[in-house]
Amino acid sequence: MDPKNTAAEILANVGGKENVSDVSHCFTRLRLVLKDESKANKDVVEHIEGVIQVVEAGGQFQVVLGAKVTKVYDEICPMIGIEGSGEVSPDGDVSNGSIGNRILQTVSKMFTPLIPAIAAAGLIKGLLTAAKLICSQQGIDISTNDTYVLLYAASQIIFYFMPIFLGYTAAKALKCNEIIAMVLGGFLCYPQVDTIIQDVATATTIYGLPVVKAAWTIGESTKVFSYTESVIPILLAVLALMFLERSLKKIIPEILQIILVPGLSIIIMLPVTLVVLGPVGIYIGNGIQAVYYALMNFNAMLGGAVVGGLWGVLVIFGAHRALLPVGLNDVAVSGKQNLLAFAGAANFAQGGAALGVMLKTKSEELKGVAASAVISAVLVGITEPAIYGCNLRLKKPMVCAIVCGAIGGAIMGLGGVYGDAFANNGVLTIFTYAAFGMTQFAFYLVGCAVAFFGAAAATYFVGFEDLK
Repeated sequence: MDPKNTAAEILANVGGKENVSDVSHCFTRLRLVLKDESKANKDVVEHIEGVIQVVEAGGQFQVVLGAKVTKVYDEICPMIGIEGSGEVSPDGDVSNGSIGNRILQTVSKMFTPLIPAIAAAGLIKGLLTAAKLICSQQGIDISTNDTYVLLYAASQIIFYFMPIFLGYTAAKALKCNEIIAMVLGGFLCYPQVDTIIQDVATATTIYGLPVVKAAWTIGESTKVFSYTESVIPILLAVLALMFLERSLKKIIPEILQIILVPGLSIIIMLPVTLVVLGPVGIYIGNGIQAVYYALMNFNAMLGGAVVGGLWGVLVIFGAHRALLPVGLNDVAVSGKQNLLAFAGAANFAQGGAALGVMLKTKSEELKGVAASAVISAVLVGITEPAIYGCNLRLKKPMVCAIVCGAIGGAIMGLGGVYGDAFANNGVLTIFTYAAFGMTQFAFYLVGCAVAFFGAAAATYFVGFEDLK
């Protein structure tokens, strides 16, 4: 496959560059926002070399390309007239689509760029957990070893400084000053500021306004306000920064904007963040966690079944990205999460269903697609090749994956499975879920096994209409 030719053919069959108002990509999908969707020829695009499938969802024309997506994206950007940042040219229009679709697209743009670093952190933390467990069996404690300490620090960076990283991606998605947004995120993580925020016994003011601090109890532990590792406060701050920048640019002469707009933005946003937006973000985060925990406490098996069963359906529409803040916030507030554990059941189920397709089909082409999809889903938890390449395409395997994913998730919920990092689920990150005990880890492994082998067996015996 020639990425340049593929990009050119895709562009020609979606109405040309004049019909594209925005372009971005995730791990497997080229995401195009079209001004007039009727100009796109879906059937032709689906038969372009390298294209697995086309999905029209969330106000986007999504071209599933698998691992080749980055190369095609890099080729199509200059054809459209952008530099590969995912932003449109000045005359672009990203206003088409419903408000819900635009919010979903924006959330996706905020979190998708962070996923490789989050996945890397999960892999490192999982390997460290495995090493610690193995060494403890020999009576050796490696937690004070220099290499362990430094690698553990590396696995924490993306989470501890989340306000900085998320400040950048949020500002890029909202089209305001990325560096000023990073400054706001860095301010929230600055050690002296963190110390001030956590000192709930001492009153602090900024411009005479009270800096809001608080403490609350989770289980037997007491937590205090801390913006390190937080998610929602910086999102609210960047949203406010976007409106502030636009207002300042309207009233400040252009010759002075390079100094006054960023300077006044910081001066104004600091009190707004510390007095209003930051505390609101913390309370929203706590509320999200409380609702999610209420579901888990009501019936953890039900919660696991719902996430394990429906995660694959959400992936079809790209809507699973909207749940990422829930899991990230969970790690920030309580140091653990089970959202992606349940999602792992869905991932392994999709891989299992693809395995069933590979074993059952007589089509050599489909067998090859299914084989690569199994590896992608099982090793690193990327399921789009399995979903679009065979399971959804053949329908019955998708149903088998949903059912077995729900069963696997329910088993994990029954066992009280949690991970200590926000890690995409696959074989390479399984030890992330050993951090809270071998019993919980055993339930996680059983849930994954049931989802994978159950979906494979169900797909094989239920069967499907094979490709000719």
